[in-house]
Amino acid sequence: MKLATAAQMREIDKLAIEQYHLPGVVLMENAGAAVAREVERLLGGIKDKKICVFAGLGNNGGDGFVAARYFANGGAKVKVFLIGEKARITGDAQIHADVLSRMGVDVMEITGDRDWDKVRIAVTFSDCLIDALVGTGFHGEMSEPLALIVDIINRSGKRVVAVDVPSGVNADNGQVQGSAVKAHLTVTFGLPKPGLLLYPGASQAGEVILDGIGLPLPLLATAPVQQMTITAGYVKQLLPKRRADSHKGLNGHVGVIAGSHGYTGAAVLCASGALRAGSGLVSLAVANSLRSIMEAKMTEVMTRTLPELASGAIGLKSIPFVEELSNYWDVIALGPGMGRQNETQAAIREIVRNAEKPLVIDADGIVALAGHMDVIHQADAMAILTPHPGEMAQLTGLSAMQVNQDRIGIARRTANQWGSIIVLKGAPTIVAFPDGEVFVNTSGNASMATGGTGDVLTGVIAALIAQGLSSHDAAVAGVYLHGLAGDIAAQAGAVGLIAGDLLQALPAAIAGLQS
Repeated sequence: MKLATAAQMREIDKLAIEQYHLPGVVLMENAGAAVAREVERLLGGIKDKKICVFAGLGNNGGDGFVAARYFANGGAKVKVFLIGEKARITGDAQIHADVLSRMGVDVMEITGDRDWDKVRIAVTFSDCLIDALVGTGFHGEMSEPLALIVDIINRSGKRVVAVDVPSGVNADNGQVQGSAVKAHLTVTFGLPKPGLLLYPGASQAGEVILDGIGLPLPLLATAPVQQMTITAGYVKQLLPKRRADSHKGLNGHVGVIAGSHGYTGAAVLCASGALRAGSGLVSLAVANSLRSIMEAKMTEVMTRTLPELASGAIGLKSIPFVEELSNYWDVIALGPGMGRQNETQAAIREIVRNAEKPLVIDADGIVALAGHMDVIHQADAMAILTPHPGEMAQLTGLSAMQVNQDRIGIARRTANQWGSIIVLKGAPTIVAFPDGEVFVNTSGNASMATGGTGDVLTGVIAALIAQGLSSHDAAVAGVYLHGLAGDIAAQAGAVGLIAGDLLQALPAAIAGLQS
């Protein structure tokens, strides 16, 4: 499903009005009616319920006026508090405010101390509060009196429904500067907004309900929007279909270059992830001294030894051996646990520079590229980089906090700059492509925030490429499949999940999508 920024959604609304002659006042009517329906569902009926609507002067407030009318018509006891002067309401919102006034529903301006007393009393005795303050157009930090209203709403202990986006949340990136409404339910319109999926905005939104508000489907389908969510239905179409007469040679061969002393687990998890995601063959190339460890840990993975440094990591002498081995591989998974010795990092860059097969690069493989991103352009195939925010910070010179503040924007810019597919891990994981296309993952959970899960992801994506998927489709499907395995594993308990649990859940995740 597409995700629309605030500006993109405004453009869609504009086209609906201009090209389809669908009046804005009708779209506002549909939006307010959708909010009223969801509130009625939430409360189990609205007759005799006490509902407070907090409305701003713009279109978000107009949606609130419509909802208030439906509440009143349904027998609820409605109070509407306006943040500003009635005389400043214009356009479609004014039409709906006038209807409320003609019905005898009082729209009370908040201007003085006594008004705030009325607000607090009304909130105390309310069953539900409606946030129709500022909506998608808001950027920056809440100022007074909005900040005070938000504080009263959040401290109320009442059920809160936000209109389109919780006030104070940036609709485009989910950021909150200062305060924002904490909703139990958000009713959003037309297309979902990125800020409802990105944190901290996602934690403010509660349950998100999408209502099309009557926007023409051809308009939504053709809207030039490059953000998408990754859904089960989308991934189901991508997953490779296994033939009834299949054999291991038809299901691809993943080559994994990973591991060093103290980090053998990363190599094991990556290689095992490739097997569990369906690769017919997996070879693990490691420093010679690690071979016996790997063979004790894994039965089904073939080990290949490489010349090593005294530290137990590979060095530049490994390059000819890697080039020979890669002739037999369909894809190379590179980096987990390889170490950060200078020569090892130099060897990683040479492997990338000389690679003639698709690459999935993670962990120490990514660190080796910091300050050397020109190397990535020399590989024959487009590489997939899978950084977490800390690794992305090393590549870009930003802080991890700055990365998380603009996850979509940074993933998109770096994918374009480096000509690579970026899998920016986190909550949620973002997949970005050089042409500007971005996918936001919808699977996965906080239980997966444990060491080794990223190594599994690298193996999963590599396995899908080995089975014939393009790097584009493998990145998208692999991210969702990995998260789904985490969701399945977490059913046994949210605390204590380990990366190995994802390995066990991967076959069930694949089967569930293919059924």
